[in-house]
Amino acid sequence: MSGFRNFSTSTFTTSAPTLNSALDEDDWRSDEEDESNTAPASNKSAPSFALPSSQNNWREQNQEDWLANKQKTITSETRVTPPPPVRATPPVPVYRPSYATPPVTSGVSPSVPTRPINEAVTVSKSSTFSAPVKPVKPTRQYDTSHLPTTIPAYPGAVSGKFPSAAQSAEVHPSSYPKYKMGINTQALAVKFPYFTPSEIAAFHQQFASLDKDGRDLVHQSDLTNVATKAGASSQDVTAKLAQLSLTDEEGLVSFEGFLQAVSKVRADKGAPKQHGEDKKKIVLHGHLENTTHTINEDEKESFTQHINQQLAYDPHVKDRLPIDPASMQVFSECKDGLLLAKLINDAVPGTIDERVLNVSKKLNAFHMTENNNVVVNSAKAIGCSVVNIGAQDLIEGREHLILGLIWQIIKIGLQAKIDIKVHPELFRLLETGESLEDFLKLPPEQILLRWFNYHLKKAGWARKVTNFSSDVKDGENYTVLLNQLAPSTCSRAPLQIHDLHERAEAVLQNADKLQCRKYLTPKTLVGGNPKLNFAFVAHLFNTHPGLEKLSEAEMAQLDEWLFSSEGDREARAFALWLNSLGVEPFVNNLFDDLRDGLILLQAMDKVHPGIVDWKKVNKAPVTSKFKKVENTNYVVVLGKSMKFSLVGIGGSDLTDGIKNLTLALVWQLMREHVIQTLRTLSTGGREITDADMIKWANDTVKSRASKSSSMANFKDPSLSTGIFFLDLLNGIKKGVVNYELVTSGESEDDAKMNAKYAISIARKLGATIFVLPEDIVEVKPKMILTFVGTLMALDKQQNA
Repeated sequence: MSGFRNFSTSTFTTSAPTLNSALDEDDWRSDEEDESNTAPASNKSAPSFALPSSQNNWREQNQEDWLANKQKTITSETRVTPPPPVRATPPVPVYRPSYATPPVTSGVSPSVPTRPINEAVTVSKSSTFSAPVKPVKPTRQYDTSHLPTTIPAYPGAVSGKFPSAAQSAEVHPSSYPKYKMGINTQALAVKFPYFTPSEIAAFHQQFASLDKDGRDLVHQSDLTNVATKAGASSQDVTAKLAQLSLTDEEGLVSFEGFLQAVSKVRADKGAPKQHGEDKKKIVLHGHLENTTHTINEDEKESFTQHINQQLAYDPHVKDRLPIDPASMQVFSECKDGLLLAKLINDAVPGTIDERVLNVSKKLNAFHMTENNNVVVNSAKAIGCSVVNIGAQDLIEGREHLILGLIWQIIKIGLQAKIDIKVHPELFRLLETGESLEDFLKLPPEQILLRWFNYHLKKAGWARKVTNFSSDVKDGENYTVLLNQLAPSTCSRAPLQIHDLHERAEAVLQNADKLQCRKYLTPKTLVGGNPKLNFAFVAHLFNTHPGLEKLSEAEMAQLDEWLFSSEGDREARAFALWLNSLGVEPFVNNLFDDLRDGLILLQAMDKVHPGIVDWKKVNKAPVTSKFKKVENTNYVVVLGKSMKFSLVGIGGSDLTDGIKNLTLALVWQLMREHVIQTLRTLSTGGREITDADMIKWANDTVKSRASKSSSMANFKDPSLSTGIFFLDLLNGIKKGVVNYELVTSGESEDDAKMNAKYAISIARKLGATIFVLPEDIVEVKPKMILTFVGTLMALDKQQNA
């Protein structure tokens, strides 16, 4: 076959999880934190369902209050009566969209059952029993024709209706009971045409957070943040509330009163009315005046459904699911950090040691900050760009930042398997004359497109795809791809359908036969959303690669390359460190991406601001090798000015991507960053040496942790157990280590658990580190130095 190598079949097995880089190793996984008052790590297991927590206008009561009032009748739009006394029955299943497929992670997660509105639901009383919720007086309701005809199983228990358990019905993905919706956003948008329904939902989420007693009333003095989100000053809103007499004698205002006041402010400023909601974009006003942020509605809904499916059985968050994809609830659920931490571990298993997470249902600000420190620093460790995201941003629920972070986490999880170590059959995608090394330099998006086109060509299809937008939006290429992957299951019948939306639905029905109907809807497929189309194709590749196994000769060739790539774990750590500095563009391949010198110069300017004279630099794009060498020669000159040991290293070596020489320079720059940070924190800015770091660590363990462990140097074999680092962390913050979870570290597995625990605690305290458990167990001196140096800087910052 022209264009691709033709190999015979064989077998190959591998199980190494990897990340997005040609430099990834099979043992590259980052791991995380622990605390004495936190829950033990958990595995995805069969659910033990409890009643969901209250939301919006529903308030949670304790069991005694509920039983005492069980005979009362509450009247709103409909009459709702509490359920009869609890009786033992099988546990209640949770909601799952009818079109959703079983989640695909590193293991197999079961699909989630559904139950119709009229089906009998009872809840077995257990030690984890949560009392049913009871409604309070709801806000005014309008036309309810938009409400679903089928709802998740649980609300049947709230309504007190208990028909036959033998019935079943599908639940539409947007079908959520009214108590989860809280307000009729469509009706309010008609009444207040200066807002879209999505804006109203976002405003109500923040308004409800200020409603202390569930009366849908908030004091006008508390409306500053909500007014800012609505794009108005609190002074203007307060003035309109007084002018229109929208507050009561106590200064309280209803949500509708607030909307009326802001509408008047917008009208006075000549703002245009919203004629129907933009189905793709939601415009949110920022925390600063005159700033706005836009989020994509389709992406928000798709990512929320991903969270619902992937975390449905997690013991710590399952009671908070499902999240309504059509609402803004996902952002409030992310505030305490627990949902995002679980999502990170779902994308890259083992990244976070869940023993360090605070998992109580109601967390204070301190514990929320700890969880979000874990999230931010762990996200950096798996390759997310979080330069402008901090723990406080997540606690404040900044929608555009949270949605961007969720997408990065999902994407990293999807492309983790697009790797030669996980799928050695990717070897078949090499084109004539192409080396394996050159092929693996391609980013995951390009490898996926190569895979897509490989199957199109095998199918005899003339078209090619070059992107995940315009080339797939008509559904034709998807039809041929699915038919090629499963000819007996997926036909080419959709090609005969002329209406694009109908064809898109037929394509997704074919995907559903492969249990791959995920991320896309007919609308987003036809709209050509590149993120959602990438996610769809990646999911399809991960579950149905459709590539022949390798022969023994081919496996021998691949094994030779894999052996020669050993040591790339260190290169990956350096690449992650460079990305944490905020360099542009993002570093995927340490050796290829540094060839023009621009990223190295940016990093040097971050470590020592002002050291680079940018007038001497050839700016991007740098195409000629001569110009690239000029830049890398300047890198060497600046390195020598920082007293780096660069004997035998020239600019041309960096431009040529010589691995050992590039690693030598980047390591010295990373070390200089640690030393410079410590230098700025030391008295009089004195020089910090390796001996200073070792002395500080030993003194902290002895005097502040009252422990006897010690380190002689960064190569000390005793460090492999991980115990010294746990003692050091306990010295930095007394009580942060739960020693009941610490092992002797005598076996490799025990040592690795200790190391993983130490890394996660460090991130919980706020440290940005890229060391892996393997680096500690194997006592890699360079990574040990950065770990100790970063902890020393963290300690000095906290005690400054």
